[in-house]
Amino acid sequence: MTDYGTVDIAIIGGGINGAGIARDAAGRGLTVLLCEKGDLAEGTSSKSGKLVHGGLRYLEYYEFRLVREALIEREVLLRAAPHIIWPMRFVLPHSPDQRPAWMVRAGLFLYDNLGGRKMLPRSRKVDLRTAPEGKPIKDAYSTAFEYSDCWVDDARLVVLNALDAKNRGATVLTRTAATSARRDGAVWVVTMKGQDGQTHTVKAKALVNSAGPWVEDVIGRVAGRNSKYKVRLVKGSHIVMPKFWDGPQAYLLQNDDKRVIFVNPYEGDKALIGTTDIPYTGKPEDVAIEQTEIDYLLGVLNRYLKVPLKAADMLYSFSGVRPLYDDDADKNASAVTRDYVFEIDDTQGQPPLLSVFGGKITTFRKLAEHALDKIAGHFPQAGRAWTATAPLPGGDIPNADFAAFLRGVQADYAWLPPALAEHYAHLYGTRIRELLEGATTMADLGQHFGGLLYRREADFLRRTEWALTGEDILRRRTKHGLHISQSQRDDFDHWMEAA
Repeated sequence: MTDYGTVDIAIIGGGINGAGIARDAAGRGLTVLLCEKGDLAEGTSSKSGKLVHGGLRYLEYYEFRLVREALIEREVLLRAAPHIIWPMRFVLPHSPDQRPAWMVRAGLFLYDNLGGRKMLPRSRKVDLRTAPEGKPIKDAYSTAFEYSDCWVDDARLVVLNALDAKNRGATVLTRTAATSARRDGAVWVVTMKGQDGQTHTVKAKALVNSAGPWVEDVIGRVAGRNSKYKVRLVKGSHIVMPKFWDGPQAYLLQNDDKRVIFVNPYEGDKALIGTTDIPYTGKPEDVAIEQTEIDYLLGVLNRYLKVPLKAADMLYSFSGVRPLYDDDADKNASAVTRDYVFEIDDTQGQPPLLSVFGGKITTFRKLAEHALDKIAGHFPQAGRAWTATAPLPGGDIPNADFAAFLRGVQADYAWLPPALAEHYAHLYGTRIRELLEGATTMADLGQHFGGLLYRREADFLRRTEWALTGEDILRRRTKHGLHISQSQRDDFDHWMEAA
Protein backbone atom coordinates (compact mmCIF):
# COMPACT_ATOMS: atom_id res chain seq x y z
CA MET A 1 0.00 0.00 0.00
CA THR A 2 1.18 3.52 -0.85
CA ASP A 3 0.30 6.43 1.41
CA TYR A 4 0.54 9.70 -0.50
CA GLY A 5 0.27 11.75 2.69
CA THR A 6 -1.77 14.96 2.74
CA VAL A 7 -2.42 17.18 -0.27
CA ASP A 8 -4.45 20.31 -0.73
CA ILE A 9 -6.68 18.90 -3.47
CA ALA A 10 -7.45 15.36 -4.61
CA ILE A 11 -9.15 15.10 -8.01
CA ILE A 12 -11.14 12.10 -9.22
CA GLY A 13 -11.30 11.88 -13.00
CA GLY A 14 -8.62 12.32 -15.66
CA GLY A 15 -10.63 13.81 -18.49
CA ILE A 16 -10.26 17.37 -19.70
CA ASN A 17 -11.91 18.97 -16.67
CA GLY A 18 -9.90 17.01 -14.10
CA ALA A 19 -6.62 17.55 -15.94
CA GLY A 20 -7.38 21.25 -16.37
CA ILE A 21 -8.20 21.73 -12.69
CA ALA A 22 -5.06 19.82 -11.68
CA ARG A 23 -2.91 22.03 -13.88
CA ASP A 24 -4.44 25.27 -12.66
CA ALA A 25 -4.26 24.27 -8.99
CA ALA A 26 -0.66 23.07 -9.21
CA GLY A 27 0.34 26.30 -10.90
CA ARG A 28 -1.15 28.25 -7.98
CA GLY A 29 1.19 26.46 -5.60
CA LEU A 30 -1.31 23.95 -4.24
CA THR A 31 -0.40 20.31 -3.76
CA VAL A 32 -2.49 18.09 -6.01
CA LEU A 33 -3.17 14.40 -6.59
CA LEU A 34 -5.25 13.28 -9.56
CA CYS A 35 -6.47 9.69 -9.95
CA GLU A 36 -8.07 8.24 -13.06
CA LYS A 37 -9.56 4.74 -13.16
CA GLY A 38 -8.44 4.17 -16.75
CA ASP A 39 -6.15 6.04 -19.11
CA LEU A 40 -6.17 9.80 -19.40
CA ALA A 41 -8.95 10.91 -21.79
CA GLU A 42 -10.12 7.32 -22.16
CA GLY A 43 -13.78 8.32 -21.89
CA THR A 44 -15.65 11.32 -23.22
CA SER A 45 -12.64 13.58 -23.65
CA SER A 46 -11.11 11.56 -26.51
CA LYS A 47 -14.44 11.02 -28.27
CA SER A 48 -15.45 14.57 -29.04
CA GLY A 49 -15.85 16.24 -32.41
CA LYS A 50 -12.27 17.52 -31.93
CA LEU A 51 -13.21 21.17 -32.20
CA VAL A 52 -12.45 24.26 -30.18
CA HIS A 53 -15.49 26.28 -31.14
CA GLY A 54 -18.00 28.77 -29.85
CA GLY A 55 -20.97 26.60 -30.67
CA LEU A 56 -22.72 28.46 -33.48
CA ARG A 57 -25.99 26.57 -33.03
CA TYR A 58 -26.14 27.38 -29.29
CA LEU A 59 -27.10 30.92 -30.30
CA GLU A 60 -30.53 29.55 -31.25
CA TYR A 61 -30.99 28.48 -27.63
CA TYR A 62 -29.94 31.92 -26.33
CA GLU A 63 -26.78 30.53 -24.72
CA PHE A 64 -25.02 33.86 -25.21
CA ARG A 65 -22.85 33.66 -22.08
CA LEU A 66 -21.59 30.21 -23.01
CA VAL A 67 -20.95 31.17 -26.64
CA ARG A 68 -19.09 34.34 -25.66
CA GLU A 69 -16.93 32.48 -23.15
CA ALA A 70 -16.20 29.75 -25.70
CA LEU A 71 -15.29 32.24 -28.43
CA ILE A 72 -12.87 34.03 -26.11
CA GLU A 73 -11.38 30.71 -25.01
CA ARG A 74 -10.97 29.64 -28.64
CA GLU A 75 -8.21 32.21 -29.14
CA VAL A 76 -6.71 31.72 -25.67
CA LEU A 77 -6.26 28.02 -26.43
CA LEU A 78 -5.00 28.66 -29.96
CA ARG A 79 -2.17 30.71 -28.48
CA ALA A 80 -1.49 28.17 -25.73
CA ALA A 81 -1.16 25.12 -27.98
CA PRO A 82 -0.76 26.02 -31.67
CA HIS A 83 0.81 22.61 -32.33
CA ILE A 84 -2.39 20.70 -31.48
CA ILE A 85 -4.94 23.46 -32.18
CA TRP A 86 -5.22 25.24 -35.50
CA PRO A 87 -7.75 27.37 -37.43
CA MET A 88 -10.25 25.71 -39.73
CA ARG A 89 -12.78 27.20 -42.12
CA PHE A 90 -16.31 25.76 -42.16
CA VAL A 91 -18.57 25.93 -45.19
CA LEU A 92 -22.29 25.98 -44.39
CA PRO A 93 -24.39 25.31 -47.52
CA HIS A 94 -27.56 27.34 -47.21
CA SER A 95 -30.74 25.30 -47.01
CA PRO A 96 -33.72 27.68 -46.82
CA ASP A 97 -35.96 24.85 -45.63
CA GLN A 98 -34.14 24.95 -42.28
CA ARG A 99 -33.04 28.52 -41.56
CA PRO A 100 -33.61 31.65 -43.66
CA ALA A 101 -30.49 33.37 -44.98
CA TRP A 102 -31.05 36.44 -42.79
CA MET A 103 -30.99 34.26 -39.67
CA VAL A 104 -27.73 32.58 -40.70
CA ARG A 105 -26.14 35.96 -41.51
CA ALA A 106 -27.30 37.38 -38.17
CA GLY A 107 -25.93 34.39 -36.31
CA LEU A 108 -22.58 34.65 -38.05
CA PHE A 109 -22.42 38.40 -37.36
CA LEU A 110 -22.83 37.64 -33.65
CA TYR A 111 -20.32 34.81 -33.93
CA ASP A 112 -17.76 37.12 -35.52
CA ASN A 113 -18.15 39.83 -32.88
CA LEU A 114 -19.37 38.30 -29.62
CA GLY A 115 -16.00 37.01 -28.46
CA GLY A 116 -13.56 39.73 -29.47
CA ARG A 117 -12.15 37.77 -32.42
CA LYS A 118 -8.56 38.78 -33.25
CA MET A 119 -6.67 35.87 -34.84
CA LEU A 120 -9.32 34.30 -37.05
CA PRO A 121 -10.83 35.71 -40.25
CA ARG A 122 -14.47 36.78 -40.30
CA SER A 123 -17.30 34.96 -42.03
CA ARG A 124 -18.16 35.46 -45.69
CA LYS A 125 -20.68 34.42 -48.32
CA VAL A 126 -19.64 31.78 -50.87
CA ASP A 127 -21.05 31.13 -54.34
CA LEU A 128 -21.00 27.33 -54.56
CA ARG A 129 -21.58 27.45 -58.32
CA THR A 130 -18.12 28.92 -58.91
CA ALA A 131 -16.09 28.41 -55.72
CA PRO A 132 -14.02 25.20 -55.39
CA GLU A 133 -15.73 24.53 -52.06
CA GLY A 134 -18.90 23.80 -54.03
CA LYS A 135 -17.46 20.94 -56.05
CA PRO A 136 -18.79 18.05 -53.89
CA ILE A 137 -22.13 19.77 -53.16
CA LYS A 138 -25.30 19.22 -55.17
CA ASP A 139 -26.23 21.96 -57.61
CA ALA A 140 -29.46 22.59 -55.68
CA TYR A 141 -27.36 24.38 -53.06
CA SER A 142 -25.95 27.45 -54.76
CA THR A 143 -25.02 29.59 -51.77
CA ALA A 144 -23.01 28.93 -48.63
CA PHE A 145 -21.61 30.84 -45.69
CA GLU A 146 -18.07 30.29 -44.48
CA TYR A 147 -16.78 31.00 -40.97
CA SER A 148 -13.86 30.15 -38.68
CA ASP A 149 -13.40 27.83 -35.73
CA CYS A 150 -10.50 25.63 -34.60
CA TRP A 151 -9.49 22.00 -34.72
CA VAL A 152 -8.02 20.31 -31.63
CA ASP A 153 -6.43 16.97 -30.87
CA ASP A 154 -8.69 16.39 -27.88
CA ALA A 155 -6.85 13.50 -26.21
CA ARG A 156 -3.52 15.29 -26.49
CA LEU A 157 -5.07 18.39 -24.95
CA VAL A 158 -5.92 16.30 -21.88
CA VAL A 159 -2.48 14.71 -21.70
CA LEU A 160 -0.70 18.05 -22.04
CA ASN A 161 -2.72 19.52 -19.19
CA ALA A 162 -1.86 16.52 -17.02
CA LEU A 163 1.79 16.77 -18.04
CA ASP A 164 1.92 20.45 -17.13
CA ALA A 165 0.28 19.64 -13.78
CA LYS A 166 2.94 16.98 -13.17
CA ASN A 167 5.71 19.38 -14.17
CA ARG A 168 4.36 21.80 -11.56
CA GLY A 169 4.39 19.19 -8.81
CA ALA A 170 1.11 17.31 -9.10
CA THR A 171 0.90 13.55 -8.66
CA VAL A 172 -0.98 11.92 -11.56
CA LEU A 173 -2.11 8.31 -11.10
CA THR A 174 -3.64 6.57 -14.11
CA ARG A 175 -5.42 3.22 -13.93
CA THR A 176 -6.11 3.95 -10.28
CA ALA A 177 -9.76 4.01 -9.25
CA ALA A 178 -11.07 5.90 -6.24
CA THR A 179 -13.00 3.31 -4.22
CA SER A 180 -14.02 5.38 -1.19
CA ALA A 181 -13.78 8.90 0.16
CA ARG A 182 -14.78 9.80 3.71
CA ARG A 183 -14.34 12.91 5.80
CA ASP A 184 -12.08 12.62 8.82
CA GLY A 185 -11.96 15.91 10.67
CA ALA A 186 -10.38 18.56 8.44
CA VAL A 187 -9.55 16.23 5.54
CA TRP A 188 -10.98 13.72 3.13
CA VAL A 189 -9.43 10.26 3.31
CA VAL A 190 -9.47 8.82 -0.19
CA THR A 191 -8.80 5.15 -0.85
CA MET A 192 -7.75 4.11 -4.33
CA LYS A 193 -7.07 0.79 -6.03
CA GLY A 194 -4.65 0.28 -8.90
CA GLN A 195 -5.08 -2.20 -11.72
CA ASP A 196 -2.42 -4.31 -10.03
CA GLY A 197 -4.70 -4.69 -7.02
CA GLN A 198 -2.58 -2.47 -4.81
CA THR A 199 -4.37 -0.08 -2.45
CA HIS A 200 -3.34 3.55 -2.08
CA THR A 201 -4.50 6.33 0.20
CA VAL A 202 -4.28 10.09 0.29
CA LYS A 203 -5.63 12.73 2.64
CA ALA A 204 -6.94 15.89 0.99
CA LYS A 205 -8.15 19.20 2.31
CA ALA A 206 -10.56 19.38 -0.64
CA LEU A 207 -11.98 16.75 -2.98
CA VAL A 208 -12.87 17.53 -6.61
CA ASN A 209 -15.19 15.18 -8.47
CA SER A 210 -14.64 15.61 -12.21
CA ALA A 211 -15.65 12.08 -13.17
CA GLY A 212 -17.77 13.14 -16.12
CA PRO A 213 -20.44 10.51 -16.85
CA TRP A 214 -19.59 8.89 -13.51
CA VAL A 215 -20.00 12.08 -11.43
CA GLU A 216 -23.15 10.83 -9.67
CA ASP A 217 -21.50 7.47 -8.98
CA VAL A 218 -18.60 9.22 -7.26
CA ILE A 219 -20.94 11.34 -5.14
CA GLY A 220 -23.06 8.38 -4.06
CA ARG A 221 -20.97 5.20 -4.09
CA VAL A 222 -17.50 6.63 -3.47
CA ALA A 223 -18.21 9.63 -1.25
CA GLY A 224 -21.42 8.37 0.33
CA ARG A 225 -23.20 11.67 -0.22
CA ASN A 226 -26.44 12.81 -1.82
CA SER A 227 -26.72 15.35 -4.62
CA LYS A 228 -29.47 17.70 -5.69
CA TYR A 229 -27.96 17.85 -9.20
CA LYS A 230 -28.11 15.25 -11.93
CA VAL A 231 -26.41 14.57 -15.22
CA ARG A 232 -28.25 13.82 -18.42
CA LEU A 233 -26.25 11.37 -20.50
CA VAL A 234 -26.28 11.99 -24.23
CA LYS A 235 -24.52 9.74 -26.73
CA GLY A 236 -22.60 11.27 -29.59
CA SER A 237 -21.23 9.06 -32.35
CA HIS A 238 -18.84 9.83 -35.20
CA ILE A 239 -17.86 7.94 -38.32
CA VAL A 240 -14.61 8.17 -40.28
CA MET A 241 -14.70 7.99 -44.08
CA PRO A 242 -12.13 8.53 -46.84
CA LYS A 243 -11.91 12.28 -47.54
CA PHE A 244 -14.07 12.99 -50.59
CA TRP A 245 -13.21 16.61 -51.39
CA ASP A 246 -10.20 18.77 -52.18
CA GLY A 247 -9.02 21.56 -49.94
CA PRO A 248 -8.54 22.12 -46.19
CA GLN A 249 -12.09 23.34 -45.48
CA ALA A 250 -14.66 21.55 -43.35
CA TYR A 251 -18.42 21.49 -43.94
CA LEU A 252 -21.35 22.12 -41.62
CA LEU A 253 -24.54 20.49 -42.88
CA GLN A 254 -28.02 21.31 -41.63
CA ASN A 255 -30.63 18.62 -41.19
CA ASP A 256 -34.40 18.96 -41.18
CA ASP A 257 -34.53 18.19 -37.43
CA LYS A 258 -32.67 21.50 -36.83
CA ARG A 259 -29.49 19.66 -35.94
CA VAL A 260 -26.21 20.07 -37.80
CA ILE A 261 -23.36 17.69 -38.46
CA PHE A 262 -19.70 18.49 -39.03
CA VAL A 263 -17.70 17.01 -41.89
CA ASN A 264 -14.07 17.70 -41.04
CA PRO A 265 -10.79 16.81 -42.74
CA TYR A 266 -9.09 14.24 -40.52
CA GLU A 267 -5.60 12.81 -40.51
CA GLY A 268 -4.83 14.05 -44.01
CA ASP A 269 -6.80 11.69 -46.22
CA LYS A 270 -9.85 11.02 -44.05
CA ALA A 271 -13.08 12.73 -43.00
CA LEU A 272 -14.51 12.84 -39.48
CA ILE A 273 -18.30 13.06 -39.58
CA GLY A 274 -20.62 13.67 -36.66
CA THR A 275 -22.18 13.89 -34.29
CA THR A 276 -25.44 12.33 -33.20
CA ASP A 277 -27.33 13.40 -30.06
CA ILE A 278 -29.19 10.49 -28.47
CA PRO A 279 -30.36 10.09 -24.85
CA TYR A 280 -28.32 7.33 -23.23
CA THR A 281 -29.25 5.18 -20.26
CA GLY A 282 -26.61 2.43 -20.34
CA LYS A 283 -23.23 2.21 -18.69
CA PRO A 284 -20.92 4.88 -20.11
CA GLU A 285 -18.14 2.33 -20.64
CA ASP A 286 -20.44 0.26 -22.89
CA VAL A 287 -21.32 3.01 -25.35
CA ALA A 288 -21.13 2.08 -29.05
CA ILE A 289 -22.52 3.34 -32.32
CA GLU A 290 -25.84 1.91 -33.56
CA GLN A 291 -26.87 1.30 -37.13
CA THR A 292 -29.59 3.95 -36.81
CA GLU A 293 -26.88 6.53 -36.06
CA ILE A 294 -24.85 5.50 -39.10
CA ASP A 295 -27.98 5.77 -41.22
CA TYR A 296 -28.73 9.20 -39.74
CA LEU A 297 -25.27 10.60 -40.50
CA LEU A 298 -25.27 9.15 -44.00
CA GLY A 299 -28.74 10.57 -44.59
CA VAL A 300 -27.62 14.10 -43.77
CA LEU A 301 -24.47 13.71 -45.86
CA ASN A 302 -26.20 12.35 -48.91
CA ARG A 303 -28.80 15.07 -48.85
CA TYR A 304 -25.98 17.45 -49.86
CA LEU A 305 -23.41 15.37 -51.74
CA LYS A 306 -23.33 14.81 -55.48
CA VAL A 307 -21.70 11.41 -55.00
CA PRO A 308 -23.50 9.53 -52.22
CA LEU A 309 -21.63 7.67 -49.51
CA LYS A 310 -22.66 4.32 -48.07
CA ALA A 311 -22.01 2.38 -44.88
CA ALA A 312 -19.45 0.19 -46.65
CA ASP A 313 -17.24 3.29 -47.08
CA MET A 314 -16.90 3.68 -43.32
CA LEU A 315 -13.38 3.11 -42.00
CA TYR A 316 -13.94 3.51 -38.28
CA SER A 317 -16.42 4.82 -35.74
CA PHE A 318 -16.41 5.92 -32.13
CA SER A 319 -19.01 6.95 -29.58
CA GLY A 320 -18.83 8.98 -26.41
CA VAL A 321 -21.19 9.89 -23.60
CA ARG A 322 -21.58 13.57 -22.81
CA PRO A 323 -22.41 14.20 -19.15
CA LEU A 324 -24.66 17.24 -19.61
CA TYR A 325 -26.13 19.11 -16.67
CA ASP A 326 -29.77 18.06 -16.30
CA ASP A 327 -31.90 21.11 -15.54
CA ASP A 328 -35.09 18.99 -15.57
CA ALA A 329 -36.36 20.86 -18.60
CA ASP A 330 -38.31 18.87 -21.15
CA LYS A 331 -35.82 19.31 -23.96
CA ASN A 332 -34.55 17.10 -26.73
CA ALA A 333 -30.92 16.02 -26.39
CA SER A 334 -29.65 18.66 -28.81
CA ALA A 335 -31.21 21.48 -26.77
CA VAL A 336 -29.75 20.48 -23.40
CA THR A 337 -27.26 23.08 -22.25
CA ARG A 338 -23.54 22.52 -22.82
CA ASP A 339 -22.82 24.92 -19.98
CA TYR A 340 -21.41 23.73 -16.66
CA VAL A 341 -22.43 24.02 -13.03
CA PHE A 342 -20.75 23.15 -9.76
CA GLU A 343 -22.14 21.58 -6.62
CA ILE A 344 -20.16 22.29 -3.48
CA ASP A 345 -20.70 20.34 -0.27
CA ASP A 346 -18.87 22.15 2.54
CA THR A 347 -21.47 22.87 5.19
CA GLN A 348 -20.32 23.97 8.63
CA GLY A 349 -16.72 24.39 7.55
CA GLN A 350 -16.23 20.77 6.51
CA PRO A 351 -13.56 19.95 3.91
CA PRO A 352 -15.28 20.64 0.59
CA LEU A 353 -16.48 18.23 -2.06
CA LEU A 354 -16.75 20.05 -5.38
CA SER A 355 -18.57 18.17 -8.15
CA VAL A 356 -18.51 19.27 -11.80
CA PHE A 357 -21.62 18.84 -13.94
CA GLY A 358 -21.47 19.46 -17.68
CA GLY A 359 -18.88 21.41 -19.61
CA LYS A 360 -17.24 21.12 -23.01
CA ILE A 361 -13.71 20.88 -24.37
CA THR A 362 -13.56 24.54 -25.41
CA THR A 363 -14.35 25.97 -21.99
CA PHE A 364 -12.32 23.57 -19.81
CA ARG A 365 -9.71 26.19 -18.86
CA LYS A 366 -12.32 28.70 -17.70
CA LEU A 367 -14.18 25.90 -15.92
CA ALA A 368 -10.99 25.10 -14.01
CA GLU A 369 -10.61 28.74 -12.97
CA HIS A 370 -14.20 28.87 -11.77
CA ALA A 371 -13.82 25.57 -9.90
CA LEU A 372 -10.87 26.93 -7.95
CA ASP A 373 -12.79 30.13 -7.27
CA LYS A 374 -15.47 28.00 -5.60
CA ILE A 375 -13.00 26.57 -3.06
CA ALA A 376 -10.64 29.56 -2.83
CA GLY A 377 -11.77 30.35 0.70
CA HIS A 378 -10.23 27.09 1.90
CA PHE A 379 -6.83 27.97 0.38
CA PRO A 380 -5.91 31.59 1.15
CA GLN A 381 -2.29 30.77 0.28
CA ALA A 382 -3.14 29.93 -3.33
CA GLY A 383 -1.81 32.11 -6.13
CA ARG A 384 -3.93 33.91 -8.67
CA ALA A 385 -5.38 32.57 -11.90
CA TRP A 386 -2.52 32.23 -14.39
CA THR A 387 -3.40 29.90 -17.27
CA ALA A 388 -4.83 32.53 -19.65
CA THR A 389 -1.36 33.46 -20.91
CA ALA A 390 0.61 30.26 -20.24
CA PRO A 391 1.46 27.85 -23.08
CA LEU A 392 0.85 24.15 -22.68
CA PRO A 393 3.87 21.82 -22.97
CA GLY A 394 5.32 22.16 -26.46
CA GLY A 395 3.17 25.20 -27.19
CA ASP A 396 5.82 27.85 -26.54
CA ILE A 397 6.02 28.59 -30.26
CA PRO A 398 6.92 32.22 -31.09
CA ASN A 399 3.81 34.22 -32.05
CA ALA A 400 1.86 30.94 -32.11
CA ASP A 401 3.07 30.65 -35.72
CA PHE A 402 3.09 26.91 -36.33
CA ALA A 403 3.95 27.22 -40.02
CA ALA A 404 7.17 29.07 -39.22
CA PHE A 405 7.93 26.60 -36.44
CA LEU A 406 7.47 23.67 -38.84
CA ARG A 407 9.86 25.23 -41.33
CA GLY A 408 12.44 25.46 -38.55
CA VAL A 409 11.90 21.82 -37.60
CA GLN A 410 12.34 20.70 -41.20
CA ALA A 411 15.57 22.69 -41.43
CA ASP A 412 16.94 21.48 -38.08
CA TYR A 413 16.04 17.84 -38.76
CA ALA A 414 16.54 17.69 -42.52
CA TRP A 415 17.10 13.93 -42.29
CA LEU A 416 13.47 13.39 -41.29
CA PRO A 417 10.96 12.71 -44.09
CA PRO A 418 8.60 15.74 -44.37
CA ALA A 419 5.54 13.79 -43.22
CA LEU A 420 7.35 12.52 -40.13
CA ALA A 421 8.73 15.97 -39.31
CA GLU A 422 5.21 17.41 -39.50
CA HIS A 423 3.81 14.58 -37.36
CA TYR A 424 6.38 15.18 -34.61
CA ALA A 425 5.97 18.95 -34.82
CA HIS A 426 2.19 18.75 -34.48
CA LEU A 427 2.11 16.25 -31.63
CA TYR A 428 5.02 17.51 -29.56
CA GLY A 429 5.68 21.11 -30.57
CA THR A 430 8.89 22.34 -28.98
CA ARG A 431 9.14 19.06 -27.06
CA ILE A 432 10.43 17.61 -30.34
CA ARG A 433 13.91 18.45 -29.06
CA GLU A 434 13.41 16.13 -26.11
CA LEU A 435 11.93 13.41 -28.35
CA LEU A 436 14.82 13.53 -30.84
CA GLU A 437 17.69 14.31 -28.48
CA GLY A 438 20.83 12.63 -29.82
CA ALA A 439 19.14 11.36 -33.01
CA THR A 440 20.79 12.23 -36.32
CA THR A 441 19.58 9.48 -38.69
CA MET A 442 16.47 7.42 -39.29
CA ALA A 443 18.26 4.45 -37.74
CA ASP A 444 18.25 6.33 -34.45
CA LEU A 445 14.45 6.15 -34.38
CA GLY A 446 14.63 2.41 -33.75
CA GLN A 447 12.18 -0.30 -34.75
CA HIS A 448 9.60 0.66 -37.37
CA PHE A 449 6.08 -0.56 -36.53
CA GLY A 450 4.41 0.74 -39.69
CA GLY A 451 3.25 4.09 -41.01
CA LEU A 452 5.06 6.86 -39.13
CA LEU A 453 5.43 4.92 -35.88
CA TYR A 454 8.93 4.18 -34.61
CA ARG A 455 10.17 2.85 -31.31
CA ARG A 456 11.67 6.18 -30.23
CA GLU A 457 8.24 7.81 -30.18
CA ALA A 458 6.66 4.83 -28.41
CA ASP A 459 9.37 4.87 -25.74
CA PHE A 460 8.95 8.63 -25.34
CA LEU A 461 5.22 8.26 -24.77
CA ARG A 462 5.72 5.48 -22.28
CA ARG A 463 8.35 7.46 -20.42
CA THR A 464 6.69 10.89 -20.35
CA GLU A 465 2.94 10.50 -21.00
CA TRP A 466 1.68 7.52 -18.97
CA ALA A 467 1.19 5.28 -22.04
CA LEU A 468 0.94 1.63 -20.99
CA THR A 469 -0.94 -0.17 -23.77
CA GLY A 470 -1.02 -0.23 -27.54
CA GLU A 471 -4.38 1.55 -27.52
CA ASP A 472 -2.99 4.35 -25.34
CA ILE A 473 -0.56 5.17 -28.13
CA LEU A 474 -2.39 4.14 -31.29
CA ARG A 475 -5.71 5.82 -30.48
CA ARG A 476 -5.15 8.53 -27.88
CA ARG A 477 -1.54 9.80 -27.74
CA THR A 478 -1.40 9.52 -31.54
CA LYS A 479 -3.67 8.43 -34.38
CA HIS A 480 -1.17 5.93 -35.80
CA GLY A 481 -3.84 3.23 -35.51
CA LEU A 482 -5.71 4.79 -38.42
CA HIS A 483 -2.69 4.47 -40.70
CA ILE A 484 -1.41 0.94 -40.13
CA SER A 485 -2.86 -2.49 -40.84
CA GLN A 486 -4.62 -4.71 -38.34
CA SER A 487 -1.65 -7.07 -38.25
CA GLN A 488 0.67 -4.13 -37.52
CA ARG A 489 -1.65 -2.99 -34.73
CA ASP A 490 -1.63 -6.49 -33.27
CA ASP A 491 2.16 -6.68 -33.47
CA PHE A 492 2.48 -3.33 -31.72
CA ASP A 493 0.06 -4.40 -28.98
CA HIS A 494 2.21 -7.49 -28.37
CA TRP A 495 5.37 -5.37 -28.29
CA MET A 496 3.83 -3.03 -25.73
CA GLU A 497 2.76 -5.97 -23.56
CA ALA A 498 6.28 -7.41 -23.64
CA ALA A 499 8.20 -4.15 -23.33
